[in-house]
Amino acid sequence: MSEPAISSPAMNSAQHDVTSTDNLDRRRHGLDVLARIDGDAGTSVINSLADVSPALGHHVAAFAFGDIYDRPGLDPRSRQLVTIGVLTALGGCEPQLKVHVGAALNVGLSPDEIVEAMLHAAVYAGFPRALNATFAAKEVFENRGVHTTQAP
Repeated sequence: MSEPAISSPAMNSAQHDVTSTDNLDRRRHGLDVLARIDGDAGTSVINSLADVSPALGHHVAAFAFGDIYDRPGLDPRSRQLVTIGVLTALGGCEPQLKVHVGAALNVGLSPDEIVEAMLHAAVYAGFPRALNATFAAKEVFENRGVHTTQAP
């Protein structure tokens, strides 16, 4: 005996119709913001979701970048510092952290500022997470040909 499909009014709302005009506009705006900050790396993440969860790709673009990232109140450098701190603290987010380290460089943060933010996060998140984050950043720096001038 099969279970009946569960449906609620919220599941049928325009919010869940990622092809509505409003949601397509939000997605386009989010993709513009994403390209401005992350370049090809962010777009690549969204595109990689197309065959497995296009709705997740839509929400990352529309909500995370279109609705939240582009809000007034914090400049892109500050937003990237917050993002790096949170991803460092969460741990296990090294692929996303690498994208955001690249974005941080794109919006003008220096390698030293990025590493300092990760060192600062060690106090609150622990050394293993700060180490993993720093090694992820090191990989991005090496790929970009940039270096820190950190003193011990």
